[in-house]
Amino acid sequence: MTRPVGRPSKKPKVFFHDFSYRAASWKSSRRVIAKVEWHAGELFPRVGFIVTNMSRIPENVVRFYNKRGTCEQWIKEGKLALTWTRLSCAKYVSNRVRLALFVLAYNLGNFMRRFALPKDVSHWSLTSIQLKIVKIGAKIVSHSRMTLFQMAEVAVPEKLFRSILSRIHRLGRACARAPALNL
Repeated sequence: MTRPVGRPSKKPKVFFHDFSYRAASWKSSRRVIAKVEWHAGELFPRVGFIVTNMSRIPENVVRFYNKRGTCEQWIKEGKLALTWTRLSCAKYVSNRVRLALFVLAYNLGNFMRRFALPKDVSHWSLTSIQLKIVKIGAKIVSHSRMTLFQMAEVAVPEKLFRSILSRIHRLGRACARAPALNL
């Protein structure tokens, strides 16, 4: 945990160390992996510990748990944005269909986030996408030659909305040119 020698770099310096530890309440000692990060401009390092029974090298164990944490965040996002744990039907088959529809909606939201949103808003959560793009009220005005959707510009500015629509339109053309899959 001693500070690295030399001028601090822009990127954080990361060190891993593993050791055995036995807490008073544990029956035997366990493997502990420590991750120490020295960031430029910070006096003290950021230290994290993982207690594990995995035998991989420390860097791979930390990478595994980080991926697992990311997966847990996706599950949490699905629970909050789509309430996919709300399976209150009396029959198992009905709940199964309902969960499949929630998963389909989740995948469509992720598809939209990855391919239809511009870079500056690609970090939006599924809840933000729902509230700002999908569940937005609009006044429909029909004329003889066109139909207009008049929406409040509070949620999404016109320039951003046009950009999203043009990206969706380009996706449709790309799908039309792609060869059909025989499933």
